Amino acid sequence: MAAQTPEIPPPAASAAEVLDLGKTVPTAEAINEGLFPDDKCKELEASGFKCMGFKPAIKYSLPATSFKVGSAELPTTLKKQLDVFADVLKTKKNSDRKVRVIGHADASGTPAANQALSVKRAESVRDYLVSKGADPALLLIEGVGASEPKNPAKPKADENRRVEIGRK
Repeated sequence: MAAQTPEIPPPAASAAEVLDLGKTVPTAEAINEGLFPDDKCKELEASGFKCMGFKPAIKYSLPATSFKVGSAELPTTLKKQLDVFADVLKTKKNSDRKVRVIGHADASGTPAANQALSVKRAESVRDYLVSKGADPALLLIEGVGASEPKNPAKPKADENRRVEIGRK
């Protein structure tokens, strides 16, 4: 009797890839393709081609060591990066899609203080993007305090103070 090969289930949809921008300023094209990869499919279909799928959206981590301890003030490097995000987001007005702005804190404060600070960081980013033309209805704010450190081995490390931007 021949052995039957078990059916292999398709791989589960992976969570969005997280791309740490560090201090680099991305291009608008890269951000558009990362946040809205489904737009490429729509372009292909509009041209009469069949879209065979697209990569999952990317979540961007902005940037390591961007915020000072206890601060939600946007540093210059972060503003330069956010300018590119704003250029992309202002082309998505009146869209039913949503983009999450997630604030993070390191573990140097109390859980309550870190939660409040992470929300303030996300709000600072949202407010800046809106001031540059992004539709406020497109942006969802979330603060996670120190619950999702980038560097779990060092909960008070600089890189844990960040904002992430990704699709909902």
